[in-house]
Amino acid sequence: MKLNRRDLLKTAAAAGALNLAWPLSAGLTPAQAREAAEALGADYDPGPFTLGVASGDPQPDSVLLWTRLAPEPLAPEQDLPEIVEVEWVVARDRSLRQVVARGTVPASATLGHSVHVPVGGLSAGVCYWYAFKALGAVSRVGRTRTAPAGRVSEVRFAAANCQAFHDGYYAAHRGIARENVDFVVHLGDYIYEHGQVGGVPEDHVRDHEGPGTFTLADYRRRHALYKGDRSLREAHAAHPWFLTWDDHEVVNDYSGGAGGAPFMRRRAAAYQAWYENMPHRDSGVTGGTALPDPEIHRVRRWGDLLELTVLDLRSYRSAQNLPDGTILGAEQKSWLKRGISDAPDAWHVWANSIMLSQLRRSPGGWYMFTDQWDGFLAERKEVLGHVHSSGLEDLVVVTGDWHSAFVDDLRPDFDDTSSPVVGTEFTAHSVTSGAYSADWNKTNGPVMGAANPHLQYFEGNRYGYDVYTVTPERFSAHMRVIADRRDPASPVSTLTTFHVDRGRAGSYEDPATKNSPAQYRRD
Repeated sequence: MKLNRRDLLKTAAAAGALNLAWPLSAGLTPAQAREAAEALGADYDPGPFTLGVASGDPQPDSVLLWTRLAPEPLAPEQDLPEIVEVEWVVARDRSLRQVVARGTVPASATLGHSVHVPVGGLSAGVCYWYAFKALGAVSRVGRTRTAPAGRVSEVRFAAANCQAFHDGYYAAHRGIARENVDFVVHLGDYIYEHGQVGGVPEDHVRDHEGPGTFTLADYRRRHALYKGDRSLREAHAAHPWFLTWDDHEVVNDYSGGAGGAPFMRRRAAAYQAWYENMPHRDSGVTGGTALPDPEIHRVRRWGDLLELTVLDLRSYRSAQNLPDGTILGAEQKSWLKRGISDAPDAWHVWANSIMLSQLRRSPGGWYMFTDQWDGFLAERKEVLGHVHSSGLEDLVVVTGDWHSAFVDDLRPDFDDTSSPVVGTEFTAHSVTSGAYSADWNKTNGPVMGAANPHLQYFEGNRYGYDVYTVTPERFSAHMRVIADRRDPASPVSTLTTFHVDRGRAGSYEDPATKNSPAQYRRD
């Protein structure tokens, strides 16, 4: 009888052989490590394009194309020449016959043989297909889309976050790949930096390939392991992505450059590996690299309908809980406030990696977590106060990190219920990363609701992603959830939908889904 992936994992764990089977265990060559990874559920595209293709940062006349040459994806260094010439092509059709742009770009060992091609001269609001060729092989075909210009009647986009490899398969990304969306926003925790969780109990269908990540080679292997999930590669190939990051791309709860030389070396390694493995275009960079510190924050517009502001809440932050602490850094805060003051008449969406809304443990009590904006109270009040004083309307913040779904009203002063509502925050379920237990959620959902009058909804028992539908009249958040993160082909359904009407601050749940399961909803 042929074992499925889960049975294989359980059998290996029961036999005490797990440490011999996992990729990059002691004594395994890169080829053997790949074979072990594939036996345990990983899957790669044909070499050298094993990690797939991707596109990102769509603008009306351009998009960024990405791939990385990795014939042995789990090797610390690839057995390739120092420089490999990579051909690329962009066409209006899937068969790549109606070519609109092509070229050749060098992939260097210095940057892990990654390729970042900013393709310009494209038409606004058009779907394109693309592919790469190198070393006699052709990559899979990816699909991308430029941003529209002028009047737009609708935009649909997905948001994903927190995809711990050991906690489940990426059925959520399989769902995203099949969604009819214009783009995807990833809100951080793309990888996790820690080592193996130890064994594979019922909660963990697979594991990390070795100890924690510290060096550039470590982070390269970790990214390669995560892209060994076919569904993640499919989601990248299906849509252009906007990207921000949170802490686990480097190390849990880190703050900017706070740390000694060993930490700064680790951060530099993590940042470089992230750049090598992401369809990221540095702001203002036309062809060079984004190193040593990729610039994440940017503003992009989807015609006249939506203004997307991507925030970086890790690179420039101070320590938490300081009277003058900063989560944005002085320069990014000034940039954000200028954008608020000069904002066009449109929906304003902030891509925000960690919760902006206040979250107290009990009425009048301390905060649940001060690694999020609750650790930077003065700056949060300053920014949201500026939203109010500037007269900015139609603000929606999309957030990750919490591994659970929240809907919150945004107020300049969360402790004053007469403080005006200036926007709505949607915090999405995680792709796989473990949430609190069902018992904890049942007990604490009402507690959080009582302690936080701005909290409208909480659901923590499910995993998935959000899809947002935006029209000139309404912003709708559809919470997509998977049935079982242990099933790579788990079906997707819509748990509930919330709406925000243009010109009216605050959200409301769609009557058709208002009876869906939740651990708290405010009547």
